Amino acid sequence: MNNFYDKKSRFKLIMLAFASIIVMASIVFSNKLAKDLSQEEQKRMDIWAEAYQIMASSENTNSFFIDVISSNTTIPLIITDDHDSIANYNNLDLPKKNVDEYLQKKLELFKEQHDTNTLVITTDITDSEGNLVMDEQGRQQQFVTTYYLYYGDSILLQRLAYFPYVQLGIITFFFLVAFFAFSFSKKAEENQVWVGLSKETAHQLGTPISSLLAWTELIKTGQADEEMIGHMEKDVNRLRMVAERFSKIGSQPDLEPLPLKPLLTDAIEYMKRRVSKKVIFNLNFSGSDDIVIMANHALFEWVIENLCKNAVDAMAGKGSIQIDIEKTDQNVQMDFTDSGKGIPKAKYKTIFNPGFTTKTRGWGLGLSLTQRIVENYHKGKIFVRSSEINKGTTFRVILPLAAI
Repeated sequence: MNNFYDKKSRFKLIMLAFASIIVMASIVFSNKLAKDLSQEEQKRMDIWAEAYQIMASSENTNSFFIDVISSNTTIPLIITDDHDSIANYNNLDLPKKNVDEYLQKKLELFKEQHDTNTLVITTDITDSEGNLVMDEQGRQQQFVTTYYLYYGDSILLQRLAYFPYVQLGIITFFFLVAFFAFSFSKKAEENQVWVGLSKETAHQLGTPISSLLAWTELIKTGQADEEMIGHMEKDVNRLRMVAERFSKIGSQPDLEPLPLKPLLTDAIEYMKRRVSKKVIFNLNFSGSDDIVIMANHALFEWVIENLCKNAVDAMAGKGSIQIDIEKTDQNVQMDFTDSGKGIPKAKYKTIFNPGFTTKTRGWGLGLSLTQRIVENYHKGKIFVRSSEINKGTTFRVILPLAAI
């Protein structure tokens, strides 16, 4: 049992490590994208600043420069003079009040985010008549003004910067929901298993205990004989077998080479005495009947009993149970076919879940235990091979052969 919980703990640690790797990889990748985008925006602003400087320094109205300037619709910017007074701005969502205060705060933020672009703008000096003003050496006089361009991150870059943390929050929320849902479902399943096991234990012990109580009353009256002692021995052996079965649930049982035919024959003979005479059992070995499997005697008999009980319940105590055995190279296939009410295809896997039952007084543990015994303890397979409503169902059990 400790091994089972150790495996669960290791599985949780693996899942946690896997989730952490996903989160870290996502954050690293998103940060790289944000860095690449920031570099691209810096290049765009360098080009924008150069185009703005050319346009402001001349009367050139080249459409190329106009397109470059007007193409910036996402990156917020502020232009100041050499006295740090705001001369122009763009792509800012201005508030209705305290605009100047808002612009100053944005300016301080932009200064922290990116280096400034210096804009040296030269304009021709003209007289009142619009003529160019020349100096004494006949050189054209120009007025030089220095401005500074500050810009911030675009909306896309801001969203990308926050994306890893939003993603981390979503993943964390998802894992929390999944964890609590899984814990709740596992807890409910465990409760069903424990309730089912307690009821199954009481059911398994009930018949031999009742018989022993009856034999005890007969002994008190002095009516004991050799036949009675033989029946009592059978009931005691049955109690021992039930105790052995339940003691092996939760731990890895010892497997040994066992001849399959006597194992099946004894289990079927036991079931014949327990069910209605209207149920007919047919055991058919295709080919070799000296098949030897690796199995635990007490647990594998339980598998046969559970499958036969399930078939009897499906037939309402009247019909036939056909057991076909076929040997392959490394395995043996056992088909248990009943003539009962059948199983819908959508429930082929559901019937093995703890708690699933179609009986009004059942507790839905027989097939779940059967699957655990076959697959976990005997390294085999069990599944619904075929089923047809109102005609019957075939369960197939596959077990490895013993290496002789």
